[in-house]
Amino acid sequence: MSVTISPAVQRVLPLLTDPPPAPATPNGYLDQLGSQPGADGQVNNGVVQSLWSSRIGALLFDHVSTAARRVVGFLQSPDERLHLRPGQTVLDIACGPGEITASLANTVGPDGLSIGIDIAESMLARAARQHPADNTVFLRADAQRLPLRDNTIDAVTCIAGLQLIPDPEKALAEMIRVLRPGGHLAVLVPTVGAGPLELIGRYVPGVGGARIFADTEIADSVRGFGLGDVTTRRLGTIQWTCGHKIG
Repeated sequence: MSVTISPAVQRVLPLLTDPPPAPATPNGYLDQLGSQPGADGQVNNGVVQSLWSSRIGALLFDHVSTAARRVVGFLQSPDERLHLRPGQTVLDIACGPGEITASLANTVGPDGLSIGIDIAESMLARAARQHPADNTVFLRADAQRLPLRDNTIDAVTCIAGLQLIPDPEKALAEMIRVLRPGGHLAVLVPTVGAGPLELIGRYVPGVGGARIFADTEIADSVRGFGLGDVTTRRLGTIQWTCGHKIG
């Protein structure tokens, strides 16, 4: 008996480093992780991640994401910061219930592809259920070990999710690895300024593994991984870092 897969899943398969021989999406998303641990055996199973994965957490996320979307809208949409054009392929890391992923899909249009990646199964199932589209696909994967080939993505964003990843440096390196030369990255994180709080943000994780980043931490990292024209914009305790891949 043959299994029908969506047009979006068919379109993402050539981008994967290890495409499944018999792709299936019983819960609406393609699982590229299964029961395997994350990069170097790390999985993000802290209090915060466990909360988002629970039923109560999913409801709570509604209120949090609504507030976050208002802030993002005030600062400038990720679509604009990513310089998206119709027909491009865009990647949304830590996509949660998929609202940003769906917005990006609208920007790249029917000839483009918007890929949402998360590690939480409950969030991905919800995202796939609420945002079905031929140009939108959701993958369960580890941001520290993206299942995508080098230089395949036109733009990558991660909005308020990097602080939940055990090794954000590895995640940033992976985001830039999969970008095509000239492709754009836009990352939104909680941050602190210079002074005593900078040491706390840099060296002391928050509850359940969540952390706050020092003021120049993300910009310094992405420059080291080959991002050029790096800019930052801060509003209160959150900060955008943007740039494009060199070479």
